[in-house]
Amino acid sequence: MEESPNYNREKAAFQNLNDTPALTEGVGYTEVLKNFIFEKSDRSKPKTALPTIKTDLFQLDPSEDVVVWFGHSSYFMQLNGKKILIDPVFSGSASPMPFSIKSFKGSDIYTPEDIPIIDYLFISHDHWDHMDFKTLTALQPKIKRIICGLGVSAHLVYWGYKMELIEERDWNKTILLEDDFEVHTVPARHFSGRRFKRNGTLWTSFILKTPSYQIFIGGDSGYDTHFKITGEQFGPFDLAILENGQYNDNWKYIHMHPEEVLRAAKELKAKRLLPVHSSKFALANHAWDEPLKRITELHKKDSFLQLLTPKIGEKVDLKLINQKFDHWWVGLD
Repeated sequence: MEESPNYNREKAAFQNLNDTPALTEGVGYTEVLKNFIFEKSDRSKPKTALPTIKTDLFQLDPSEDVVVWFGHSSYFMQLNGKKILIDPVFSGSASPMPFSIKSFKGSDIYTPEDIPIIDYLFISHDHWDHMDFKTLTALQPKIKRIICGLGVSAHLVYWGYKMELIEERDWNKTILLEDDFEVHTVPARHFSGRRFKRNGTLWTSFILKTPSYQIFIGGDSGYDTHFKITGEQFGPFDLAILENGQYNDNWKYIHMHPEEVLRAAKELKAKRLLPVHSSKFALANHAWDEPLKRITELHKKDSFLQLLTPKIGEKVDLKLINQKFDHWWVGLD
């Protein structure tokens, strides 16, 4: 870790490509806490259960190439016969305290028991809403191989995973898997840490190349120059999966607003965009459905790609060029 060009030895911490304050200039933690408690939208959580479709992942035809979103930033992919899982959180909470940051009604239709044997598990970073202890310990017998950033393996090994199953990399590295599957680790603009110490492990985005697709797995990231660099080096992408939610002007450097999500997708040269990081946990002040409302309205004005807005559990069929999805959030409280 200390040999990484992305590691600051004086601070004993990883760093972003460009200066990235945790909070916007002039904003203090007291102000953020006050806003979060007293100025949160009265619609930060849906009042009724979210509409969902529960796809049986065990019964998928091996020839299907699909993505199934579980809400927030957890999703499953079956590509060229391989089963892939990203940032799974099935515990019902995005916090070490189960009574806080609870999942929305109806969003927890999947459990570890619903997940088949996984060829590749991707962990983008070690925050609670992306790397869940209860979920990962329950899934352990089903995981064949793990791809993550530097330092993240320490959590996994401590939880009982074998180090030989883990591919842990710095940014700008290539991992050759099997059957023409290849992964490139690329920069994101975020931070890490599960308690008080920050940035002791590396946050990352991934490029997954299969025999049929090239997919950008974004994890969490604020907007910056890295999207354009990645697009020029690796684009175009058949699908980009980018965070769209839990944003706020007070922390504008570490999470993207919807306008920036579309800009990032354009710079990545993405053909399709799946916006995630919403519809399960209230981690910001905005209304629960605002991220989806804003990005769909913005997309109408500049529809340079296909915008995918599936329900939780609904299959996204990557072989269908113009698959249609309902605006399922419309009319919900």
